[in-house]
Parts: sequence; C-alpha cells; structure tokens
Amino acid sequence: MEMNKNADYGNWVPAAMIRMQWAATFVMAVISVILLVFLKTKIPGIILSVISFAALAMTIYMQRCRILFDFNGGGVMGAIHQFLVDHFIWDKEKDGRIIDIGCGAAALTNRMLKTFPNIHVTGIDFWGAEWSYAKEQCEKNAVAEGVSDRALFQKGDAAKLDFADETFDGAVSNFVFHEVRSVSDKRLVVKEALRVVKKGGSFSFQDMFGQKSLYGDMNEFCEELKRSGLVSEIHYIPNIEEQYFVPDFVTAPWMIKDAGLIYGIR
Repeated sequence: MEMNKNADYGNWVPAAMIRMQWAATFVMAVISVILLVFLKTKIPGIILSVISFAALAMTIYMQRCRILFDFNGGGVMGAIHQFLVDHFIWDKEKDGRIIDIGCGAAALTNRMLKTFPNIHVTGIDFWGAEWSYAKEQCEKNAVAEGVSDRALFQKGDAAKLDFADETFDGAVSNFVFHEVRSVSDKRLVVKEALRVVKKGGSFSFQDMFGQKSLYGDMNEFCEELKRSGLVSEIHYIPNIEEQYFVPDFVTAPWMIKDAGLIYGIR
C-alpha cells in the first residue's frame, strides 16, 4: 500500500541518535590521534583507535538500518505494518471501532484506515519526551493521508487503558508492549489490550514475543489466553524477522530479533 510521502512517520532509528553516534565517533577519533602524537606510550592511543573504529562500524550499521526502515526509503517499517494488517481478520467493507495501542506517529493507524475504508480508529500513545512522536504529528499525518475524519488520537497508558471492557470491535499494536514500563510482566499488557475488545472482535499484535524474559513460552501463553476465555481463536507466528521483507542486515539482537505476531478473534 502506498502511503503519502508528505506524511512524517519518523523512523525506528532516530536521527538524533545517529547524529550523537557520529559526533561521539569523531571526538574519539580526534582524541586517539592526539594521544598517538603526543604521548610517549602509544597504548592508550591504540586502544582508543580500536574503540573508534568499532564505534564507526556501529554508526555506519545504524545509519544503514535507518535508511532501510525509512517509509520513503527501504520501506521495511511499512512492510512490517502491512504484515500485521494482512493478519487482521476483518471484512474489508465492515464498519467498526478499532484501537491502535501505541500509535506513535499514526503510521499503522493510517494504514488500517486506508485498508478498511469503513472503520474508525482511536490511536493511543504515551508520547513521552524520549520518543520523536506527538499527538499533533498524528493528526497532521491523518490529514495528509485523507483519513482524519475517521481518526481520533489521545494520550494513554497501554498497561491501563482508559476504556471500559469490550469498547472496541478490534485492536492492533505494533512493537509497543515490550516498551511499556508501568508493568514488568508484559503478558499483562496483552491481556489489557484484549480486555477492551468485544467478544467476537479481532486483534493483531506484533512484539518481541519470542523473548522468554518478557513472555515466557508463547505457545503456553496462547493456550492460557484460550483457557481463560480472553480469546476464542488465536494464532502465533514466531520469528517475523525471518520473513522475506526483513533484510538479514537488521536482524541483530539489538534491532529486530525474536519478533512475533499473535492474531485472532476475541
């Protein structure tokens, strides 16, 4: 799906972080040269030079990842969003209210709205200072995509959604649950997301579901959700990073690793 190139959806690799990495690498390189030139013993300069080369390699790697993730560049972020949308069980002509939990800059929100022309989506996000996203940015992007009449954005905590049980006809979320810091057990965040979905409603969530430190055994967790009655149908696709649209280049542990998708019917 083509998204508007004038929309500002940001990047999972922030520009500010890249600038800081380049600056730090440059400073270390300069200091290493000074040490090599002016110190009688070359060991400190050699050590710092090695560190500088390592920092340069990491900076180049992250710069490359940023280009790949860019919606108007490599398009990996858009492909990952589309994978989630493709697994959202929904009749294209059906109407309904959907919640996008952790909407960021509304990239997934707007993709949902453009895919399903009769739905309305409420995007919620904490929009903390550490993230380069804002509510106003979401609203501008919705206008750019021509879907602002069906989009609503509000601040919220994914661990404690400000909605009654079974408020929405469906829910989506993309790589947000593991970032929620108000609870340590991320399984509770999944359950909270399901709480606000009507029985018979649809859900599609992507996160680091393969990380046992966050979710334990995901197959067991899916069975638990079924036994508890929180879902009537659930499917788990592990290792999204192995899908054809994710380059091997970005599957390092600190980038996309142990990612998964759960989707089904509430």
